[in-house]
Amino acid sequence: MDSAAALARWHDVVSRRDAGGLPALLAEDAVFRSPAVHTPQEGRETVVGYLTAAFVVLGPRLTYEREWLGPDSAVLQFRTSVGGLDVSGVDMITWDADGQIVDFTVMIRPLKALNTVVEHMGAELMRMLAEG
Repeated sequence: MDSAAALARWHDVVSRRDAGGLPALLAEDAVFRSPAVHTPQEGRETVVGYLTAAFVVLGPRLTYEREWLGPDSAVLQFRTSVGGLDVSGVDMITWDADGQIVDFTVMIRPLKALNTVVEHMGAELMRMLAEG
């Protein structure tokens, strides 16, 4: 699967805020690299958890503004707001030959916005664990 097709699948799930569609997009050994957590988060189930929380925290106002597409990857510039703060960031996504995400890295700025996102993501992840 080429990057354009893989990216279209990602945009479809994001536009519908369809957390249930995430597992099909991710390789079993997918890795999530958070701007808030030092160590990479590994495995499909863990990455689904982080992305599901991100849909809740970042998703309602998330808009992708620009994209750069490579043969097996994309960089997506986004804007959103969290806790009344404007958030700017990029998602860097890499796919395998089957079009499944193998690496998902997020970078967020400015620092005050990152700190707010970290606080909200932590709360959402704890809520999800309590339900789970």
